[in-house]
Amino acid sequence: MALPTPQTQRFLLNKLHGRSTSKNTHRNSFANTSRSRCCSAIAIDAPSSFTEVPGIRWGSIALQGLREEMEDDVIVRNDALHGFSFAAVFDGHGGYSSVQFLRSLQNSSFPIANHRDELYKECLEALQGGLLLVEKDFRAIEGALQEAFVKADMRLLKWLEMKGEEEQSGATATAIFIGDDKMLISHIGDSSVVLSRSGKAEVLTSPHRPYGSNKTSLEEIKRIREAGGWIVNGRICGDIAVSRAFGDIRFKTKKNEMLQKGVQEGRWSAKFISRVQLNNDLVVAYPDISQVALGSDAEFIVLASDGLWDYMSSSEAVSLVRDQLRKHGNIQLACEALAQAALDRRTHDNVSIAIADLGRTDWQNLPQQRQNVILEMVQALATIGIVSIGIWFSSQLSL
Repeated sequence: MALPTPQTQRFLLNKLHGRSTSKNTHRNSFANTSRSRCCSAIAIDAPSSFTEVPGIRWGSIALQGLREEMEDDVIVRNDALHGFSFAAVFDGHGGYSSVQFLRSLQNSSFPIANHRDELYKECLEALQGGLLLVEKDFRAIEGALQEAFVKADMRLLKWLEMKGEEEQSGATATAIFIGDDKMLISHIGDSSVVLSRSGKAEVLTSPHRPYGSNKTSLEEIKRIREAGGWIVNGRICGDIAVSRAFGDIRFKTKKNEMLQKGVQEGRWSAKFISRVQLNNDLVVAYPDISQVALGSDAEFIVLASDGLWDYMSSSEAVSLVRDQLRKHGNIQLACEALAQAALDRRTHDNVSIAIADLGRTDWQNLPQQRQNVILEMVQALATIGIVSIGIWFSSQLSL
């Protein structure tokens, strides 16, 4: 039995990160293998029997990493969506409050049995309990999910204003809805969704950041400037490095207060803000919605926070998960191995991961990929050839 490394155990057992609990007994798809646990970082809220979406197996994990505070979270739900399962990764900043709100229904008038995750609840209602997902009207689905995210943000902002001490609190969120032949993605922030198709990684989201030269970043920079904001060193008003998020009340309903506080703290002058005209929110919770077809070549989906992707490429992540599944077929162990790889690379952020094995691949009998070996041989021969030509050319010059 492969025990967690001491580093992993320290993070898993850190009481600052007590939200990860196991509600499932994860069984290896190769029936003769099992694994007991002395500690766990599994954060699965799905029932133990995945009857709604047959074939899909989930693994998930949330690690604090080297951060002083745990601000991430991950959920998986497999009920009440007409054959679709739901997963989301939340990446908080400025504390855990915004993630806490999105992960729990705050209306105490609801019976305990009806308490659901706030964002999930809003999506469930907007999608008419999942009925919209089974229809082919993408525009209706897109509008419903955009409405759900914006509504959840409005409720969060009111809650943060009531608390009065959470102006720095915010959270990105990326949610996926997986059905038999398609997946819907609703995305704000800098987490990412990666699909493995026959071992090839497809990145399905773009980070919402106020820097960079890609199309999404340029659009975000333009939106912020048109709203009257400015960007310093890749940060909105020199403050935050993500441009779409829940919460962050100072960039939404308390923008003027943010400007005045900046004067008091010496970050800018009163003369400077006299020329600033903020005519719209600088950070928004308006999600990008996309739909992806899942054919027979779709193997698994990795949804993770930037604590993973800032230290590992999508291709590396897909290769690692595939290698793990070939060895034992256990998606939870593969998920934990991926998180451990991020820790081994000294990630400085929280790491939250959810992986869905779509159940279409016979991992035990999957042949080893040979294209990487062939590529390495070609590269080696090319290097030898270049060196040989260089030596020959040098010898000719010396004649």
